[in-house]
Amino acid sequence: MATVGVDAGEVAGERRQLINVAYRLLGSVTEAEDAVQDAYARWYALPRSRREGILSPGAWLTTVTSRICLDLLGSARARRERYVGAWLPEPLPGRTGAGRSGGTGTTGPADPAEQIVLDESVSMAFLVVLDSMTPAERVAFVLHDVFRYPFAEVADVLGRTPAACKQLAASARRRVGGARAPLPAAGRADVVRRVKEAWETKDIAALVGVLDPAAVMTADGGGMAGTVLRPVEGGARIAQYMVAIADRAPGLEILVRPVNGVPGLVARRSGVVVTVASFDVSDGRVSRIWVVRNPEKLRPWTREG
Repeated sequence: MATVGVDAGEVAGERRQLINVAYRLLGSVTEAEDAVQDAYARWYALPRSRREGILSPGAWLTTVTSRICLDLLGSARARRERYVGAWLPEPLPGRTGAGRSGGTGTTGPADPAEQIVLDESVSMAFLVVLDSMTPAERVAFVLHDVFRYPFAEVADVLGRTPAACKQLAASARRRVGGARAPLPAAGRADVVRRVKEAWETKDIAALVGVLDPAAVMTADGGGMAGTVLRPVEGGARIAQYMVAIADRAPGLEILVRPVNGVPGLVARRSGVVVTVASFDVSDGRVSRIWVVRNPEKLRPWTREG
């Protein structure tokens, strides 16, 4: 088959897809961007004749990006052992209108967070489940079940047979299958709004009423922001903790904002986002809360308004 020259615009146009794949694989905007930049560096390091011989630059870049992510996932366990407290994925702010990828000004396409499509596969609940998988399971599941890559291509990334990759994806699917279907956006927003109002008024009884008795709250400060190092279990204990935090942090502005595409809460002090909270809601009550306070993970929120 004859080959044709590779269009530079076509190669650059793959960046959005690569960022989306890498964020779902790594749960970190910063690491996703680094992985994609590394993949592009490897592409441009190829001899021109080699690049022109690659029929699908997008497939090549996806394979290389996924392999880089696989290596990062393999080393993540050792890095997590040095991490202070619980590790959570980086939360993403919601976007509307011109704030989406392709806009102009400070929210233009150069910002990796602006290029990530917000859907169920980037909800905090989903990302936390992905983080419980082995690196190979996560790669197989994300590439096949989320992005619909055939197992033959997944096998090329993982260095395994298509049949083995199919088994990995099936194992990952069983983990995801245990998650409940998300509450419709309107119902979820109502529950989150009730949490906000009860938190602002320091109403422990109201908080207990909106929290599942078996609710769990996990917080990520990364050693750079004060927070609990272990999960807080039980609706009553979580309510007491939230009210205690409100007492110790006067002047916080609490806002209902989209977090990874679903309603969440954002706390600002002097206009600066200091906390982002995500919620899992079931049967009209909050069952899980994920709180991110690590300032390095809140960089995409610097323009939140």
